[in-house]
Amino acid sequence: MSWYPSLKVGGDGSGVVAQAGAVALLATSVKVGLDRALSQVMAPWRKPLSVHDPGKVLLDLAVTVAIGGDCAADLALLRGEPGVFGHVASDPTAFRLITTLAADAPKALAAIASARAAARAAAWRAAGERAPDHTITAEHPLIIDLDATLLDSHSEKQCAAPTYKKGFGFHPLLAFVDHGHSGTGEPVAELLRPGNAGANTAVDHKKALATALRQLPWHPGYRVGRKVLVRTDSGGGTHEFVDYCTARKLQYSLGFTLTDTIVDAVNQIPAAVWTPAYDADGEVREGAWVAEVTGMLDLDGWPADMRLIVRKERPHPGAQLRFTDVDGLRLTAFVTNTRRGQLPDLELRHRRRARCEDRIRAAKATGLANLPFKSFDANRIWVAIVALALDLTAWLQTIGLHDHPARRWEPKTLRLQLFSIPARLAHHARRVHLRLSRHHRGTSLLLTALDRLQPG
Repeated sequence: MSWYPSLKVGGDGSGVVAQAGAVALLATSVKVGLDRALSQVMAPWRKPLSVHDPGKVLLDLAVTVAIGGDCAADLALLRGEPGVFGHVASDPTAFRLITTLAADAPKALAAIASARAAARAAAWRAAGERAPDHTITAEHPLIIDLDATLLDSHSEKQCAAPTYKKGFGFHPLLAFVDHGHSGTGEPVAELLRPGNAGANTAVDHKKALATALRQLPWHPGYRVGRKVLVRTDSGGGTHEFVDYCTARKLQYSLGFTLTDTIVDAVNQIPAAVWTPAYDADGEVREGAWVAEVTGMLDLDGWPADMRLIVRKERPHPGAQLRFTDVDGLRLTAFVTNTRRGQLPDLELRHRRRARCEDRIRAAKATGLANLPFKSFDANRIWVAIVALALDLTAWLQTIGLHDHPARRWEPKTLRLQLFSIPARLAHHARRVHLRLSRHHRGTSLLLTALDRLQPG
């Protein structure tokens, strides 16, 4: 006796659609105008009499990656469902397009970025009060997180190199707009670098930040004001990058490397000066304190408004202390030019940059973990496609899923609960109907999202 029903399985079904929930991504692209924007900016690369619009090929690749593909050949997932995804390019056509774009990578990447910026502006307008830039002020700024990650390469790809963790591959630097505790985030800069690129290279941080600022819908120009806050780990806490943020009138909260001088200053802080730190929920955390040491150090040459704040805490069980840790307490430091706010609040805001790790994990689950091409520039185009997929997912959640726990679902959960909903194509009254599975638990949620994503 089997636990499951006895079935006679055949391959003669018709009108059945797999991955029907991906129509939400298609509706999102239409809602924000990404399809039209990509078609327009990709026009210079469209050959005469060509059947496939390069913009649609890129968008199809982005949808493929969003629903779980990790290489260009996975376009077959869409090609098998022409009733939903239309006429999808063949694998050779997709490869030829990526090769063509890679031959003119700077211009192609700039074109894709301009389409994303235009679609982002439309997405944030459609989101209304749920948009990341809604009513931002100097006290409640828009937050851009910068962080690097390592990608392993298991073959000899161009520019792959040994990494500082004894691996071999790439070391991209990424930037994300933080949607806060109730949301996820969306990518605004992706700088693919060789594996031996430095973690604290100020030139790369400046380039990534400049690219991220150009993605903001209100086109801030060179001086964006203090309504934007930049957060990084200690890799961004360099003199050159701090000066750059100051010159652009940005707020910043940057990790700072501890030195012997800082440790000596910390040892001189009276016990009464230390303020209890907060946990992730904003409540006092036992065994953790913060203090400002700006006035106790010689910071000549650094910006006059820079503040240095130190945190000490009892290490978690099993954690190893460093040479700079004293009295069995772990020390960390960061610098900021925010003048208002209590120290525990500023320190908690800085620690919330850990959300960027979640964004990177989501990116790796959406095609970033596998760079499928040998050419470095072709892989740069692939990273741009991954960013398109992440954008579509973030905009879908912001506009269509904002009042449901799905607003914070990561890619794997979205695929399981939403994108994998099966359906059947039906023809009636000269129209094609996509009939979603009545019994699937995500059908009601998907219908609600599609209703909110209607144009207009």
